[in-house]
Order: sequence, then structure tokens, then C-alpha cells
Amino acid sequence: MHPTRKRRLFLILALAVAAAVATALVALALQRNVAYLYTPSEVLRGEAGGQARFRLGGMVAEGSFRREPGSLEVHFEVDDGDARLPVVYTGILPDLFREKQAVVATGRMRDGVFVAEQVLAKHDETYMPKEVADKMGVAHRKHNVQVPAQDAAEP
Repeated sequence: MHPTRKRRLFLILALAVAAAVATALVALALQRNVAYLYTPSEVLRGEAGGQARFRLGGMVAEGSFRREPGSLEVHFEVDDGDARLPVVYTGILPDLFREKQAVVATGRMRDGVFVAEQVLAKHDETYMPKEVADKMGVAHRKHNVQVPAQDAAEP
């Protein structure tokens, strides 16, 4: 084989290997940052599996909120109409956080309690995040929550 052709072949192979390595690294980085959404009943059924970090969605159960005196630690339960899961969070809650409202928390399970790293509250009284409503299925209708027909209806 001619030396010029050998160099071209080597260059093409080196570029292909570099592209494969870059693609693998990007896929690995994206996979680590993915947090799947589960409802309390799915978590209790074991559908969250070995997920180290995931999102928990549902309604803040009425009468379940309590704050630890002298700290930022709060305890509440997330309800999806079929099951409740205890949640502990240390930090400042969103202004719109309250009982009987939709919430999405990101965190991990530890000893049967969901330890939240981040808590997001819904933005008004008639809307529940579409992901949460879809996951909760029929249970969200018990709370008289409306789900928008289209997300892309904004001008």
C-alpha cells in the first residue's frame, strides 16, 4: 500500500475512534443527569427499581406538612390518590408550596423515605404539571385538577 494511502487510512480510523469516544462520553453524561418521574404508588410497587436519583410527583397530602423547629427541615407526604410516600426536604420551599397542591421533588429513597434535593410547586390552582397528571392517571380527577389539552398553545 502506498504511504499516502496508509496515512489517509490511519487518519480516517483515528477520526472514527475519536468520534465514537466522544459520542460515548456524551451519552454517559446525559444518562447520569436523567431523572425519571414516578408517583408514590409506582415507587412503593418497586417500579423505580435501582434508580439512585429520580423525580417524585403527586399532591402534597392534607395534614401531612410539618417543619422541624429551629431548622429548614420539613416533612410532608406526597399522595397520588392510591398511595402516600413520606418526603423530607432541607431548604427553602417555593412560595406556592402548600397542602393539596401538585409538587414534583427530585431526590433519592433512603430507608423508606424520599429525601428531596429540590422541590418544585405548581404555578396556579387549576393546573397540575402534565407529566404528574399523566402519571397519576385517574387519581388526579379526584382533586378537581384540570390538565391543559396542549402545551404549545402559547403565542
